[in-house]
Amino acid sequence: MRAAAPPTASIVIVSRRRPAALVACLAGVALQDHPAIEVVVVADPAGLAALREAGWGRRLKSALFDEANIAAARNAGLALAAGEVTALLDDDAVPEPTWAARLAAPLADPRIAAAGGFVRGRDGLSWQWRARRVDRTGRAEPFAVPDRAVSLWRAEPGLGVKTEGTNMAVRTDLLRALGGFDPAFRFYLDETDLNLRLAAIGAVTAIVPDAEVHHGFLPSERRRPDRVPRGLHDIGASTAVFLRRHAPAADHGAALARLAADERRRLVAHMLAGRIEPRDVGRLMATLAEGVAEGLARPLPPLPVPDAAAHGLGAPPASDPPPFLALSGTGPRPGRLLAGRPWSAASRRAAALAAAGAGEVATVLTLWPGFRPHRARFDPAGFWEQSGGLWGRAGRDPPGAGPRPLTFAARVHAEAARIARVRPVGGLPPPGPR
Repeated sequence: MRAAAPPTASIVIVSRRRPAALVACLAGVALQDHPAIEVVVVADPAGLAALREAGWGRRLKSALFDEANIAAARNAGLALAAGEVTALLDDDAVPEPTWAARLAAPLADPRIAAAGGFVRGRDGLSWQWRARRVDRTGRAEPFAVPDRAVSLWRAEPGLGVKTEGTNMAVRTDLLRALGGFDPAFRFYLDETDLNLRLAAIGAVTAIVPDAEVHHGFLPSERRRPDRVPRGLHDIGASTAVFLRRHAPAADHGAALARLAADERRRLVAHMLAGRIEPRDVGRLMATLAEGVAEGLARPLPPLPVPDAAAHGLGAPPASDPPPFLALSGTGPRPGRLLAGRPWSAASRRAAALAAAGAGEVATVLTLWPGFRPHRARFDPAGFWEQSGGLWGRAGRDPPGAGPRPLTFAARVHAEAARIARVRPVGGLPPPGPR
């Protein structure tokens, strides 16, 4: 018996001053096996120009937006969304090919309001975020969920199920009924605020471990390439707004003190690593305090509260979005794994490029002699690549777990089995030239 098709999905991507990253993100979106997705890009002039140059102009919906307000930008995307589900993806992220279908599938059940997947970090293998809960003060804490199965969690007022802004989906009608994202959150915590508003109506969220996204944390106007913050004003302001929205006034002082301690600890770590000078710690902490003061005075617009029993489902949009614009070429496709040694990597990359051009999902796996840690990445040309030592770690293994002695063929099969959970690899061919 064939599984039912997942709900139609609108993938909203906000991009500002990162046109190359946006194009790479869309190259990954084009490989989705979901048969009915549309893409909505909200971007600055440089981003929209990059889309036209890359041939995306007529394949997606787009809106011009060049303000430093991610919540308002996401609302501009929501206004264009015609899918049953609205999914969010950052421009510095790339989804696995099975991401959209797996993330949207639980929302075929009208009792489920939202879904969130797991996020891998900069090395493409370690976890950046998995399942977390968030309280009224914005503090997020991990919680245990099944590693391979979808699990359902009903939130309660004041304790939400955290979904990450780079890997989440919400029923479109419910998201509109909630008023979309709160534009008072110009950067940081806008999706967390939504989690708490969903919690207020007892909404059910699905955690979907195999709906995976790779998130790069690229530099921006707020963060240097080495992840040192350029300023902390927006973090301070959004935290103050979040507390005003959700936490009793008696809790504000302790929450703001914890924020200051956490940020100072992070800055000291950067200082000890030689990335900033001691005087920069005080300068950046001053921007945090300035942001908190501004956030405590920032006007807060009223937001609608859907009926708790109906979850707001079926609420009509303020205006009809343009018709659903299905992205052509998506749907299930074959996969191919090209494994070998470093001296044959160039020929395997060429083969991967040809396979991608033929409509396959291609992965290049390069195993070096030795123990070097593995890294994985998506090549904007349209294929995936992983490399590392034959006995090297892939991701953060549990403490004390050393690399296992494997033959070349055994390591290829082990990596292929892991990858195949989220990306087609096809039948395993002979290892090829070594």
